[in-house]
Amino acid sequence: MMRALWTAASGMKAQQTSMDNISNNLANINTTGFKKETVGFQSLLYQTLQETTTNANGEPKPIGAQVGLGVKVASISTSFDQGTPMETGGDFDFLIQGKGLFMIEMPDGSTGYTRNGHFVMAINSEGGMSLTTSEGYSVLDGQGKPIKFEPDVDVSKLNFDNYGNVMYEDNNGNYQNTGVTLGLAQFNNPSGLEKRGDSYYSETEASGTPRIEGQDPGLKRSTVKNGYLEASGVHAVDEMVDMIVTQRAYEMNSKAITASDEMLQQANNLRS
Repeated sequence: MMRALWTAASGMKAQQTSMDNISNNLANINTTGFKKETVGFQSLLYQTLQETTTNANGEPKPIGAQVGLGVKVASISTSFDQGTPMETGGDFDFLIQGKGLFMIEMPDGSTGYTRNGHFVMAINSEGGMSLTTSEGYSVLDGQGKPIKFEPDVDVSKLNFDNYGNVMYEDNNGNYQNTGVTLGLAQFNNPSGLEKRGDSYYSETEASGTPRIEGQDPGLKRSTVKNGYLEASGVHAVDEMVDMIVTQRAYEMNSKAITASDEMLQQANNLRS
């Protein structure tokens, strides 16, 4: 019965983590580019109750006697499925259609990655304009350099093609390629990326090194849609169903603890 108490307690802890994860998904249901996260469970150690599994005649039994000792949270994986496009009309809003992630220069100098393509133009220290995130972090090009424009560049004449190439309208109304491209990277295992908050990710050993689109011939390039953003990958109905399932599992584990407690109480009340 003590085994049942600890086993059920592990179930309650695991379901609490699942509920925390569902709460985070629901909290980010309107976060641009957010990706749904799912909890994975694994069973704990098994205890062998019978070392020798034979019947009364000494013949081997077809099955052994083991009992599990509970459950643990094995992983919280991120689903990078394509989100729903949202038309914004913003001059510097971008939607990625594909597996790419925008490359961003983080405050510590490292490179961050995000699916949130809501960018703005900000005046830089050189008097020109820089493409940045809403936090002021520089957006990087395919060479890993901040995207900047000289002071004499009229940013209202900028345009972007389906691969993130920056075009500039000349005096004749024709668009010329500036040679600058929005930096997009892919990972062999995007679920292994480390979450840094604010919809940013960092590479890890599990994710592998970034593969830059346009430079890696083995990659299928993503397309970029200007004037659109990617909606959150969270679906309210799915999360509500998962919440009900998690709540019921938590409730059943708590009832198992109550039942074990009552059985212990009856055993303690036995009299010879």
